[in-house]
Amino acid sequence: MNDPVDGPAAPADDPLARERSHLAASRAALRAMREDVEALDIRDVTANWVNAEVLQHQIEERIKALADLSDTPLFFGRLDYLRAPGAEQAEGAEGERFYIGRRHVHDADGDPMVIDWRAPVSQPFYRASKKDPMDVGLRRRFGYTGGDLTAYEDEHLSDPAEAATTSKLLQQEIERPRVGPMRDIVATIQPEQDEIVRSGLSGSVCVQGGPGTGKTAVGLHRVAYLLYAHRERLARTGTLVVGPNRSFLHYIEQVLPALGELTVAQATVGDLVAHVEVRGTDDATAATVKGDARMAEVLRRALYSHVTMPTEPVVVVRGSRRWRVPAYELEEIVRQLLDRDIRYGAARDALPQRIAHAVLVQMERAGEAPDDRVQDTVARNAAVKAAVKAVWPAVDPAKLVLRLLGDAEFLAEHAEGLLDEQEQKAVLWAKPARSVKSAKWSAADTVLIDEAADLIQRTPSLGHVVLDEAQDLSPMQYRAVGRRCTTGSATVLGDLAQGTTPWATRSWEEALAHLGKPDAVVEELTAGFRVPTDVITYASRLLPYIAPGLTPVASIRENPGFFEVRGASGPDDVIAACRELLTREGSVGLIAADPRIPALTEALASAGLPHVSPGEETTESTRLTLVPASLAKGLEYDYVLLDEPQAVVDAEPDERTGLRRLYVTLTRAVSGLVITHGAPLPAQLTEPAP
Repeated sequence: MNDPVDGPAAPADDPLARERSHLAASRAALRAMREDVEALDIRDVTANWVNAEVLQHQIEERIKALADLSDTPLFFGRLDYLRAPGAEQAEGAEGERFYIGRRHVHDADGDPMVIDWRAPVSQPFYRASKKDPMDVGLRRRFGYTGGDLTAYEDEHLSDPAEAATTSKLLQQEIERPRVGPMRDIVATIQPEQDEIVRSGLSGSVCVQGGPGTGKTAVGLHRVAYLLYAHRERLARTGTLVVGPNRSFLHYIEQVLPALGELTVAQATVGDLVAHVEVRGTDDATAATVKGDARMAEVLRRALYSHVTMPTEPVVVVRGSRRWRVPAYELEEIVRQLLDRDIRYGAARDALPQRIAHAVLVQMERAGEAPDDRVQDTVARNAAVKAAVKAVWPAVDPAKLVLRLLGDAEFLAEHAEGLLDEQEQKAVLWAKPARSVKSAKWSAADTVLIDEAADLIQRTPSLGHVVLDEAQDLSPMQYRAVGRRCTTGSATVLGDLAQGTTPWATRSWEEALAHLGKPDAVVEELTAGFRVPTDVITYASRLLPYIAPGLTPVASIRENPGFFEVRGASGPDDVIAACRELLTREGSVGLIAADPRIPALTEALASAGLPHVSPGEETTESTRLTLVPASLAKGLEYDYVLLDEPQAVVDAEPDERTGLRRLYVTLTRAVSGLVITHGAPLPAQLTEPAP
């Protein structure tokens, strides 16, 4: 492999100059494509104002997708195919050359200047190797400074004399300092990641990946690939990315737009189940019981307890005739609907039509010839409505949960054999709320309401859902996400070692069953691209205590990273360490146990050291983020200063959860980690593993 070639502007026959010329021509072609769309006149091609609005919106989205981001490389690689004779040659062979980039760009004649990274012809850029060159003679990677092409690096896959070595440009891209939101990894996707990214839409995938293995990026790039490969289908059914909190979603929100995808919705689980305002909290025991899958059956029992068997006939008066449906026939109709196991609301909507049909049968026997309009009229008859209201009353999901949590007898009746007395006592409110509006609902309560709402009326399904940091979800939360993709597929991302809730997932098989995707393929990523070797090795000391069955992450970084453990006598030492890290290039995260955040905020202010909170964007002048340990998951910084590891452990309800939280905070660094402590370090970091 050649060393990277870089430097100032080269002569006209210099390869770097030619590549820069192609970049300039490609940017000009992209501008022309955008201008062509902007110049479209739709006044004479739309039949009405509705069509005009829809078409105008589509045009505006297309214009946004064709934006040329000045600091984002338009292409990052090149493939030169061999002149391979015969039918076995790959698509795009015959000596053709393709530039691989974030989006397709063509010239005025329609000839491609840049190929979308998701196209089949681009796949060898990620998969080709010396062992399997995939008919590629040369793979070229490009290096950039800002938006300027400054280097290239060649790999002659078909040359047996050239030894395989690690790409320096690839390493540089992985280790490039991070300021601002998360970037895409489209230029650095590895073969094992590419296999997951390009897996089909019909199947669900679960990715177990330790810190820095790129699982979040893989999930987002899979969405981008699926939108490319199944554009029309997903345009109809929709896609959704579910993250653990708003800070995390803000951090990742620019990845898909940078790849030209603007239509993917993003939400937290709380957003999905926001039927009522959350104003209360649960202790760990109550939240764990409320999040248990057994609560789904408790809710189902409580809901269907409202259905009562009819004891009186229904008498429908039409003109001079009276039509009587006896109670035993009504009971048979009700039992048939219960046996069909359809949604409570759907069955309730069907009941008046079933009763009306019974009346029509009698009419036909009497020689009348009623049609569908007569059946609809009978279904709306006051007597029929009254019978439906008595037998199968409407139920409000929030009121149902309100009664369950506030009425001990009602809960005991429907939790019998499911929840023991202590569990029932744990979820009951000490003081029952008087109304849905006045209740101090917790986050776990809203998930129960969502379950009840789905029992009554089916939740619409999307085409594909990405669920990130999934290890922290309760079984009931998995069910809430799963019903958003009952007819679609899912990409589940997480790390069992980073589960930091009392109800954290014990196994992916169990989690996928709750999600409704038991047949999902579980893939494990163990190659670390983000966390330096010395840092991940230190953090992995905790794995035997928090997830003994997991394979430790093996960093592929050539740079071991900067790592140091220091004693600290107070906030001044922490501030001094922050100042030291800020002399380096890139972002800095000061991570601390949540109870220590107010004091550190005051210390930073007194020292005149500007900082932002998670979710707020860093800038070149403000590169320090103060991060509560509870919000650190999923975030990354070039340099991390971790304050008082033992305090991070002590802030959690139990030691295992505390050690898992510590594992998360130890693995947020891309280039270096400094640990400051006055109290002794947790024994698990200083003693030999069991």
